[in-house]
Parts: sequence; C-alpha cells; structure tokens
Amino acid sequence: MTGITLQDAGYATGGKTILSGLSLHLTESRIGIIGRNGSGKTTFLRLIAGLIAPSAGTVRVDGSDPFTDRKAALARIGILFQNPEHQILFPTVEEELAFGLRQQGMPQAQALKAARAALAAEGRAHWAGAAVSTLSGGQKHWLCLQAVLMMAPATILLDEPFAGLDLPSIVRVQRRLAALPQRLITISHDTAAVAGADRVIWLEAGRLRADGPPAEVLPAFTAEMARMGAADADADLAG
Repeated sequence: MTGITLQDAGYATGGKTILSGLSLHLTESRIGIIGRNGSGKTTFLRLIAGLIAPSAGTVRVDGSDPFTDRKAALARIGILFQNPEHQILFPTVEEELAFGLRQQGMPQAQALKAARAALAAEGRAHWAGAAVSTLSGGQKHWLCLQAVLMMAPATILLDEPFAGLDLPSIVRVQRRLAALPQRLITISHDTAAVAGADRVIWLEAGRLRADGPPAEVLPAFTAEMARMGAADADADLAG
C-alpha cells in the first residue's frame, strides 16, 4: 500500500500513554497536524519517521515498517525538527550535508562532492568548509532543510518549521517549501500555516479529535481553543 498507514497505532513510555488508537491513511500532498502542547504531535511525527517504534498497532510507509527497515525509511521519509540544534551533528556545513548521503550508502568523497555541488547551485559554495556554529538561526534552518532534501525523500515531516525565525527567513522558507514536489506533513500552532493544506488532523491528548479539510477542522479547533482560553482552567498541577 502506498502512502503512510497507521493501524490502531499508539505509543507509551515511562508508564504514560502519549498516543493511542490512531488509524489513518495519509496520501495527500499537503497535510497539517494541529493540537495543543502535549497533544502528541511531535511523537506522531517521530513514529512516522521510524525514530521510535509503536507500543501498539502498526505504522507503515509505502508498505514498509520505518522503525525496522531504516534503509527504506531513509529513502522515503525526511524530518525537519523545530530546533536545528537538535538536528545538526557535524562541525562543518559540507559534513552536515554529506551525512545523509553517507547513511544511504554513498562513499564519503562522493557525498562531500555532492554537498559542495548543492551549495554551489544555491550560491553558497563559500559555505562548504564553514563552521556550523557561525551560521545564524535562519541559516541553520536552511542547512537542515537542505540536508533533508539531499536525501530526496518522498515525504518530509516538518515540526514547527517557522519557529524562531524572523519574517524574512519565514518568507524564504515558505517559498522553498511551497515549491517542493514532496509530500509535506506539517505541525504548526499557527492555523494559518496549515490553512492551505489538503487535509488537517487535530490531535487531542494523543487521540484523533478531527480529520478533514482545513475549512472544517480549523474553525472547530479555533473555537475550542477560544473556549478553553476563556475558561481559565489551567490552575491544576500536572502531577
């Protein structure tokens, strides 16, 4: 089966259930994921990416288990984390770009050559040997996205892709993402960021609250958030 399929999937850790009872078949080109903090959105992306295994049910990406078949997952799924500091592993730009290609089996010298060619194509050839620590926040976001694109995945998972960026950087990232042919699955607290999606999934306390066109799901989500905000019911301790 093509696309991303979850069948009664769930995830629990440390005795706490994060996700439960998720059955979805994701095939659309642009999918938005919304929900409050702690609703399980990021865990949902990590489950699809195969970074964690489901505690219950199954997750399949184009028929393969992304957790057990990592080679297949690397060709099909890329993930862009909210904080680039959680994603960057290497000291120089070219090494960071080459890493994913090396994971896919490309020899080191060839991977570095491909990284330099990609930088040159973007007018950033002078970045190749630069220390990642010298890049701005927006430039680190660009680097992480470019590293994902180098691996040519069919689907890219985006965890709050505009968080921490200034307006010019947001515009640049939006323009780049809009032009991509890949399927994009985007987490965002900003409903406007997913208003143009083909499908929006609303997670609440780790369960599916709503799933459908943005014109149906987003007004319901906004109304519920307004209702909860008006109730001022955040005095209880998490425990």
